[in-house]
Amino acid sequence: MCGIAGMASTLTPDPDLVRRMCEVIVHRGPDGAGYHDDPHASLGMRRLAIIDVATGDQPVRNEDGTVVAVFNGEIYNYPELRRDLVARGHRLRGQGDSETLVHLYEEHGADLVHRLRGMFAFAIWDRARQRLLLARDRVGKKPLYWRADGTSIHFASELKSLAQDPRMARGIDPVALHHYLTYQYVPAPWSIYAGVQKLPPGHLLVWERGRVTVSRYWSLDRTGGGPVDEREAEEQLRELLLEATRIRLVSERPIGAFLSGGVDSSAVVAAMAMQSSGRVKTFCIGFDDSRYDERDMARLVADRYGTDHHELVVSADLLDILPRLAWHFDEPFADSSAIPTFYVAQLSRRHVTVALNGDGGDESFGGYQRYALMNQARRIPALPGPLAAVSSRVGDLITRRSHSRSRLRRLGRLMRFAAERPSRRYAGLMSCFTPKQKAELYGDALRDRLAETDSHLLLEAIYRDSPAGTDLGRVLDVDVQSYLPGDLLVKVDITSMANSLEARSPFLDHRLMEWAAALPLGLHIRGGRTKLLLKRAVAPWLPPELLNCPKRGFGVPLAAWLRRELRDLSHDMLTDDTARGRGLFRPETVRSLLRRHAAGEDHSTHLWTLLQFELWHRTHAEAGGLVTAEAGCPPPGP
Repeated sequence: MCGIAGMASTLTPDPDLVRRMCEVIVHRGPDGAGYHDDPHASLGMRRLAIIDVATGDQPVRNEDGTVVAVFNGEIYNYPELRRDLVARGHRLRGQGDSETLVHLYEEHGADLVHRLRGMFAFAIWDRARQRLLLARDRVGKKPLYWRADGTSIHFASELKSLAQDPRMARGIDPVALHHYLTYQYVPAPWSIYAGVQKLPPGHLLVWERGRVTVSRYWSLDRTGGGPVDEREAEEQLRELLLEATRIRLVSERPIGAFLSGGVDSSAVVAAMAMQSSGRVKTFCIGFDDSRYDERDMARLVADRYGTDHHELVVSADLLDILPRLAWHFDEPFADSSAIPTFYVAQLSRRHVTVALNGDGGDESFGGYQRYALMNQARRIPALPGPLAAVSSRVGDLITRRSHSRSRLRRLGRLMRFAAERPSRRYAGLMSCFTPKQKAELYGDALRDRLAETDSHLLLEAIYRDSPAGTDLGRVLDVDVQSYLPGDLLVKVDITSMANSLEARSPFLDHRLMEWAAALPLGLHIRGGRTKLLLKRAVAPWLPPELLNCPKRGFGVPLAAWLRRELRDLSHDMLTDDTARGRGLFRPETVRSLLRRHAAGEDHSTHLWTLLQFELWHRTHAEAGGLVTAEAGCPPPGP
């Protein structure tokens, strides 16, 4: 999805530029994938064809052509929306979801977003009012970038698409880089390029005659209600999950599911199997390292429901996969689980075009162990200054020298918690580089430029502004507004679409999320136990061994890779003339991280974060990089 609105009467004053922008999107998927498009339209669109394959071309228009829309995603309640619009006298030409947008806009204006149930990023041009409306779904499953210059606004689903405009500088935003090194992704509304922004989830943007207005239209309400009957809550949860899954099974293409062996994806597979006429196709990947392998649990679920189960043991060809991921990710992104996610999407695409997953279950039902840690840490008062400094240093030392899932690592985190006030503790827990480590990493100019910029304030502000009545409720709000859209959903959207696969997430149904948020938190987390309500609700559906299995996550043996397969690559790319020549980071600090990691300390997340930035920069930010070569477009001007 891409386009330009200008001060003239047309939406796209430069159709050739829009064509070039959208040519880049074509390269997301393999040859032969089905896409909806309209090569003669002035506003561009490439969308994987899932529903209304025959007549779903875009852009879509109202009866007289005065309202035009492009759309990325799926609207799951489109059948009832269509029926209501037809009853109101609207004439719809196709049979899919996209066309409902222009007619809903005629009826409700920008409030149309409240009637949509699904994942979406869309643009609507109102020719009569010379008004552009951009919108992004409630939790941020679909991306949307934009930049404005006072007389025009450019927008696209991919940052590399906007970069085809030779007038767009590719200067790195130092604040965005600062935040990336903290969280391993660039949080909205920043993008890695100065002057380009991401529309945050649950937000609208209105551009009207050169003026931009961004407003929020949705957020979760965690103020909570009174006591509830736990048995009734379990039954309601099963009903809501079944319904959220059922509406996501509508497709004119083959459909399946990611099955990791965790509770969330297993519950989704169970809900699919109970509502499907044929065998559900399931897909799982594993590693030779048993710490990261959940195939045994996945097989239990596959056997229970007789799924058509497919497995792949990943022996990652890292020198091949890393450049490919750098191309597909428009911004530096350092969640290493993107590697297994890419492989499971690739495996799935050999058999299906749509795959359901368990994303969102942890955020709504309190599944992460860090929530239990925060729940327990609320009893720890913030230490006074001198003691806080000692606790922080000792906690850092323990964390560096312990395994990522060990009790010793947990002790290190608790000691770091004690050094911070409660509102900053979670930001510290979610950080890669600490403020002190970034100050030691930066070159003089970058350190001076960012001396007054505190990345922890991003999460602290969400925590402070949350209406939740408990510290733990505020932590869940932080994740829904930061980690979920900035990390998890970016990872799944990009790796799936890179393989021309559409990913759907029943647990991210906004009605299910709103229901879960209104429950007392004690139903989800008690003491050190997590995801209590969800586990009880789906216990009749799943093997007991799975429910009692500790959460493993979707990790990779990153520390070992950086000492073996990636040792030479990381050293060469992080210390060569190209990297040093930018002057962003102190060479001696980078070399120290490499040396200490090789000697046994765990600096894998730091090195991986720096390596992903370097790979991204050489692919996208430098003239002649793959962003231009892949699209067959000339390099942009300086």
